[in-house]
Amino acid sequence: MAEYESHDFDVVVVGAGGAGLRAAVEASAAGARTALVCKSLLGKAHTVMAEGGIAAALANVYPEDSWRVHFRDTMRGGKLINNWRMAQIHAQEAPERVLELEEWGALFDRTEDGRILQRDFGGHRYARLAHVGDRTGLEMIRTLQQHAVHRGIDVFMECTITRLLKDGDRIAGAFGYWRESGRFVTFRAPAVVLATGGIGKAYKITSNSWEYTGDGHALALWAGADLMDMEFVQFHPTGMVWPLSVCGILVTEGVRGDGGVLLNSAGQRFMFDYIPEMFAAETADSEEEADRWYTDKKGARRTPDLLPRDEVARAINSEIKQGRGSPHGGVFLDIANRRDAEYIKRRLPSMYHQFRELADVDITKDAMEVGPTCHYVMGGVRVEPETQSSTVAGLFAAGEVAAGLHGANRLGGNSLSDLLVFGKRAGQGAADYAGALGTRPAVDQAAVEDCAKEALRPFEGGSENPYAIQSDLQECMHNLVGIIRREDELKRALEELAVLRDRATRAGVEGHRQYNPGWHLALDLRSMLAVSECIARAALERRESRGGHTREDYPQTDPDQAKFNVVIRKQGDEVTLAHEPKPALPDELRELLEAK
Repeated sequence: MAEYESHDFDVVVVGAGGAGLRAAVEASAAGARTALVCKSLLGKAHTVMAEGGIAAALANVYPEDSWRVHFRDTMRGGKLINNWRMAQIHAQEAPERVLELEEWGALFDRTEDGRILQRDFGGHRYARLAHVGDRTGLEMIRTLQQHAVHRGIDVFMECTITRLLKDGDRIAGAFGYWRESGRFVTFRAPAVVLATGGIGKAYKITSNSWEYTGDGHALALWAGADLMDMEFVQFHPTGMVWPLSVCGILVTEGVRGDGGVLLNSAGQRFMFDYIPEMFAAETADSEEEADRWYTDKKGARRTPDLLPRDEVARAINSEIKQGRGSPHGGVFLDIANRRDAEYIKRRLPSMYHQFRELADVDITKDAMEVGPTCHYVMGGVRVEPETQSSTVAGLFAAGEVAAGLHGANRLGGNSLSDLLVFGKRAGQGAADYAGALGTRPAVDQAAVEDCAKEALRPFEGGSENPYAIQSDLQECMHNLVGIIRREDELKRALEELAVLRDRATRAGVEGHRQYNPGWHLALDLRSMLAVSECIARAALERRESRGGHTREDYPQTDPDQAKFNVVIRKQGDEVTLAHEPKPALPDELRELLEAK
């Protein structure tokens, strides 16, 4: 048996982004002995990349805003696949969570009368994103970290969890290893909260960094939990495509919210040609504004550059395919000719400095070359809305790793409020569960030994290079399970994924366990391949186009398919799919959705 250390807690939170930190704070406040385990360093969470703001109906800019309008926007943006109760809880509780964050020390931009300023974002009827310039996620993480450290929560950094441990049908803890030394570690705990984020490193072009390998999705699946809505992957419309030094890095929607426009190679604002019927354009108020606004069916003025992300991403993809793209395979995003330099530097300081330093691009003078980049997965662990509990006793999930809130497409800004609202609920749910147990689950030492043997297998002399396998996986997902999908390509993807899974069993690494990134990747491949198969199978199953899932062979949205979610389970070595009917929408909420 390989040596390993062991720790005992009531609640173990895996992931230290906004959802994980908020869950850990809440579990600790409820009296649970709480551990926070993160794959990287504390503070290096993807929440930091969320620049635009936190969506919450504070009604500081538009008094007519309310949770009801926010709920309606979220459901419509998610193309009605959303879990309605999660969307309701989110809309109702987001303002309280933002004000709580402010009480804990977060600094927000202000209106002239001193209230939290809110900005426009795609798919939101009213300006409702509370923000700190374009550094909102960074401010949120700073605030939550300080609050967590103040509570004395135990933090385990640079520690990767590879398996969840069970006692019968319930969670007993987690097994992992220290990335620095390679030594194994177990966490014995009756409750585990997954807050591990997304799956972007399975794709060739992504805004996600190296940590996003689908760990939480795979851990839940292997532990017997249900996954849901995995076909819905969001390709953010504006990731940098050039220079290569910044390829995939996100250009916040705030650039378009503050006046930036999308242009094709002919200098045309092409988004006016892609306004969908539900957002049909009417006559602008004046010729002066005709190039900037259209009026939607609700009577609100909109710029088409701020349509929901799936609409914008498909429009950009269409322009590129029709030969009107930029020289490096994207389109142009121009704010330099829309706003003066001082305004841009004041409103978008991070964007300005980031591209000056990393790419020698001055966004106050030049347009950026942007295109769709794999950004977010709406699918994830199937959870109960009130507590964020999964279908496995003792397992909870919050944030991007959890499904339900965003449906087929996430609106910008909803991610940060999602982390706050459901991170809190997951932490409370996990603490309540652990506190109510009569006897703690036992950790099976034989299962721990199996986890260790599995983790060490790449050192047994495998013939496959893990980096080559990941490269082939990323090409497969980018080309065959990307923004536009077809049945023949999805079937080919599943065939290629089966070959890649076989190759991954023969992945070999040299050297020892200390500082061995090849070994780390060999282990991450198992998660990425498991999640990729789930995405491809679910995409093949949903024979329609809806939100982030576009089928070229089924281009229309089928109203009947809004009645179910595609649920994925692992039975033995096989992944199975089922159509699960969505919970019935109460009449009073249905009336909100039907209102103009």
